[in-house]
Amino acid sequence: MITIRPFETNDQDYRLAVYITNAVWPEYPDTVDEWKESDEKRSKLLKRGRFFAEIDGKPVGFASYGQSLWINHPGKLFVGVEVLPEFRRRGVGSALWEHLCSEIQQFDPLRLLAHTREDYEDGIRFAAKLGFEERMRDWESRLDPASLDLDEWSRYHRQVSEQGIEIKTVNELKSDPNRDRKLYELEWLIDRDVPSPEPPSKVPFEEFQKVWERTNLLPDAWFVAVDNGDYVGMTNLWTSQANAKLLYVGLTGVTRSHRKRGIAMALKVRSVEFALQKGFNEIRTWNETNNQAMLGINNRLGFVRQPAHIEYVKVMREERPEDAHLKIQDSPQEEEKQEVGAN
Repeated sequence: MITIRPFETNDQDYRLAVYITNAVWPEYPDTVDEWKESDEKRSKLLKRGRFFAEIDGKPVGFASYGQSLWINHPGKLFVGVEVLPEFRRRGVGSALWEHLCSEIQQFDPLRLLAHTREDYEDGIRFAAKLGFEERMRDWESRLDPASLDLDEWSRYHRQVSEQGIEIKTVNELKSDPNRDRKLYELEWLIDRDVPSPEPPSKVPFEEFQKVWERTNLLPDAWFVAVDNGDYVGMTNLWTSQANAKLLYVGLTGVTRSHRKRGIAMALKVRSVEFALQKGFNEIRTWNETNNQAMLGINNRLGFVRQPAHIEYVKVMREERPEDAHLKIQDSPQEEEKQEVGAN
């Protein structure tokens, strides 16, 4: 018999949830500490629910729903249903989904967002069964930094330098009293051009500043292109607590005024140099399949394409005029942003 119970914020449930999630997504392992840090930073104003499915008292599935500051609308919820492979096709996923749907009805949801990978056949079948429709795809790409001949790419440093553009780390920019505000505005300019299943929202400035509290942040791997004091481009890398040799690309982009000048390539080369110097053996990034500019840069650097990740949307009701003006109120604390995939 399948029973559903809520997730409790104790060590045992964290371990169980992380175990199930890692079993479903073995190539993208999380740690209990990463989950706890995310929960500690998450605003209580953001809706969220998490549940286990159990058979004979054994947790065999996990489901969740939640809001995001990055798609800031109370009617748009991210959802996920994950079942241990050996317990699939036994009604566990359906039981979790039915419970999740009953919980979210109180919020009158507008749209639900979910994702899987194109080679995860069970996930694709389940999404189709539930009425989700594909909205977009992101190619995943991976690079071994040691495969890049950095001498061959050093010309991009010279090219941007000859234009009077400097590439500095955020640590090197500490003396700029407006650094955080400039980074905040730069990220928002870039975010608006990053393909997304729903329009992005601007996170409050005080929440952006909490990025400095993130354990996986690498200030020496957050590179900024500076033109006469203006921040015109950036890229950053993030660590994984589950894999000490792995780096994830966060956000890479250049303002529209400075594109097609070799800046993005120079930034990416600097990030690969960092990875090589520090002994990392893999960098992972995600790009929307029609984002030819960033795909072209990564392909030239030798990133190897992996299966695509599919973003799904399920429409729950017709949109009303007042929906266009809704947003999460107040200034909630920063939740765990999906750092990867914004390249």
